[in-house]
Amino acid sequence: MKPTLLIIEDNEQNLYLMRYLLERSGFSVVSARDGRSGIDLAAEVKPDLVILDIQLPLMDGYAVASAIRKNPELAGTPILAVTSYAMQGDREKCLAAGATAYMEKPINPDTFVELVRSHLAR
Repeated sequence: MKPTLLIIEDNEQNLYLMRYLLERSGFSVVSARDGRSGIDLAAEVKPDLVILDIQLPLMDGYAVASAIRKNPELAGTPILAVTSYAMQGDREKCLAAGATAYMEKPINPDTFVELVRSHLAR
């Protein structure tokens, strides 16, 4: 069975690129365009990994990561924060909110899928 990944991303082009790369690599992908929908979809689908943008409408990715971590069924699910925030301390803030890993945008198509795979294997 293919691993199911949840992408929570409001930017259509970023979502398209990530979905394309992941589906081409054999993953099943579901997506949400805002934080609240992402939390609800995560609870419903119970994905193997969440790819989470930090700048989202309705609630930011920090709040989304924290909410996902509070759900006992999702507490161990890897969360990959993918964000254009690249200032000193941003990585630490993502990890403190509950993200497992942090990746800056724009994503590198050559390494993105391998990063996802590495966190699924843990």
